[in-house]
Amino acid sequence: MVLKKSLFEEALLGDTLLKNRVVMAPMTRSRATEDGLPTDMMVEYYSQRSTSGLIITEAVNVSPMGVGYLNTPGIYSTAQIEQWSRITDAVHANGGKIFIQLFHAGRISHPSIIKGNTPVAPSPVRPEGKVLTSDGMKEFITPRKLNIEEIHEIILEFKNAALNAKMVNFDGVEIHAANGYLIDQFLVDKTNKRTDEYGGSVENRCRLLNEIIEEISLEIPIHKIGVRLSPSGVFNDMGDSNPKILFSSLIEELNRKNLAYLHLIEAMTYSNKQPQLVKNVGEFYGPLYRGNRILNGEYNKESAMDAIRTNRCEFISFGRDYISNPDLVYRLKHNEGLNELRMDKFYAGGEEGYVDYPSIEKLDV
Repeated sequence: MVLKKSLFEEALLGDTLLKNRVVMAPMTRSRATEDGLPTDMMVEYYSQRSTSGLIITEAVNVSPMGVGYLNTPGIYSTAQIEQWSRITDAVHANGGKIFIQLFHAGRISHPSIIKGNTPVAPSPVRPEGKVLTSDGMKEFITPRKLNIEEIHEIILEFKNAALNAKMVNFDGVEIHAANGYLIDQFLVDKTNKRTDEYGGSVENRCRLLNEIIEEISLEIPIHKIGVRLSPSGVFNDMGDSNPKILFSSLIEELNRKNLAYLHLIEAMTYSNKQPQLVKNVGEFYGPLYRGNRILNGEYNKESAMDAIRTNRCEFISFGRDYISNPDLVYRLKHNEGLNELRMDKFYAGGEEGYVDYPSIEKLDV
């Protein structure tokens, strides 16, 4: 007889024991300093949410050129590393576990954000849309194509960022390969027009991600490395001519690596005009992966419990509900109501709408 899993039971993620299967999803909140330093507010914010089985941090820049948004944290300078140690210490003191999400924005940036430099990408394909700069909203510009040497340097930046995370006792790392940022830009053929070993075939377009995983795993156990993908993502003007072939092939390759987990984002925007996209990502791609799976995307308690009971995944990550409910696990477990979400404070920069949401039960779940 197969025992049915519960959202609130302990579970192993690699060799890390989590106290439940509720994951805090990575979410940019723009509370770091201009230089990418984590702040006191961030220490409190993550500490408040330590009752989750696992916290995945907001996207953390692996280099100055990887920055895509104002006031987002990095982990490439000594000062940044020291500040992150305060966050991991606070989470661990409350019995929590925390992975860092490693990030490079690629073309989703602007010269005014990266000290006058031109954003980089696999190919010079300009994204539609605008980005918030210190001078207000600006149109994206055409990015500069990376050369092979620069690609190798970026791979090492991810590796060095992972080493820095290990130094301050993160429990693991998540590689951000979703939502239209640099690694995703290499994966899909709408943004990758290269004809060298990093473009063209599915194998070549997946090369950057595979090489980043390989380099990081030389220093950090592979079972402490997770990957996030958005197989049906169109955010940041993305798309692929045959995503089912691309992501099915990529997932089969990831099966051979024994990762901590694969983190899949459900289709947040879906149109019947895009028949190549899969509407139910977890149902289609989830069974292809043979390790731990985290699903994300507008799940509530009932749909999360059903996904776990029916073996579509092992863990569920919650985003917006974790913004307004630091004690989300307690509220879900005891059927308590959720705090009202203040969307105008998502990126406001202060304590309001960040660390001032009330808890019913702080740490006793």
